[in-house]
Amino acid sequence: MNTANPLTRRTALAAGLGAFALLATGCGRRETLLGLPGGSAATFSGLTMGSSYTVKIATPRLTDTALAAAQQAVTAALGDVVQRMSHYDPSSELSRLNRQPLGQALALSEPTWRVFEAAQAVRVASGGAFDVAIGRTVDEWGFGPSEALRRPLSEDTLAALRQAQRAGALQLDRATGTVTRQSPVWANLSGIAKGYGVDQAALALQALGIADFMIEVGGEIRTSGMNAQGRPWQLAIERPDAMPQRALHIVPLSGQALATSGDYRNFFMHDGRRFSHEIDPASAAPVAHALASVSVVAADCTLADAWSTALFVLGPQRGPDTARRLGLAAYFVRRQPGGGFSETATPAFAALGGFAAA
Repeated sequence: MNTANPLTRRTALAAGLGAFALLATGCGRRETLLGLPGGSAATFSGLTMGSSYTVKIATPRLTDTALAAAQQAVTAALGDVVQRMSHYDPSSELSRLNRQPLGQALALSEPTWRVFEAAQAVRVASGGAFDVAIGRTVDEWGFGPSEALRRPLSEDTLAALRQAQRAGALQLDRATGTVTRQSPVWANLSGIAKGYGVDQAALALQALGIADFMIEVGGEIRTSGMNAQGRPWQLAIERPDAMPQRALHIVPLSGQALATSGDYRNFFMHDGRRFSHEIDPASAAPVAHALASVSVVAADCTLADAWSTALFVLGPQRGPDTARRLGLAAYFVRRQPGGGFSETATPAFAALGGFAAA
């Protein structure tokens, strides 16, 4: 979440990953590409968290005053999350935690505590595949705020990072609402805070009495009500590596959230190998498997965001197994050795009634 200069290299790499709304929801430049019938949703957009956001409101006869209030509410909600949870902004609450001396607890605001608590729940349920204590590791690989040189790390460096990231590196105390760094790690909430921001923006719209909307931040989406045609919002999971973006699978959602994690936007190549920004906490290195993306549908975007990362890290075997065991609605896209992709959907995802894009 780069608040200093959102139009950075990271913005170009991160914007639009994973999912987007089709024209049936009234969504921008992808309408012509997909050739779907038009809609009449009111639209506004902006920059946040090192990426962009788009809001579609399908409420009939929305006044200019109501639209302006909606835009102000969304901007304020997203800005509040950045102020609290950005690892790019040195004045944020998260940055203060990362400077806190080891062993000294820091009391967090309720919103930041809720995100840490949700992250901890996913960490435990995923067997450590999702861990916000990997901030220093992400930075060492060149995907963090220092924009360090992107290059493979030595085994000695990886061993030191793994040691620092050991279980319990960040100690949460529910009774006091505090977090304590027990080893020299940095917390990084980028795998969950964007989803939380989407949820907060959705709550801000609902507080204004707006019931039919879609909000997307950097590819993470939450829906409410119906689109301008009176149908569920038609969301497209994009085909990895496609430039320009195009749909691979379409899923209709109303009152649910969709988040995608993948290796095809933010990565570097070295000796013919792809090193993505998706870091496996167990190895302290970018994931090394055939998955290209994982999309998760959940009741809120906070959990969809975290679980899409966790399942991606778990890989093409353990990821689907875990998702099925926990009843998660997840869609896995795997690269095939000879080119092309194969897709796997859990029963909960298949029950949503999506379909392959033409």
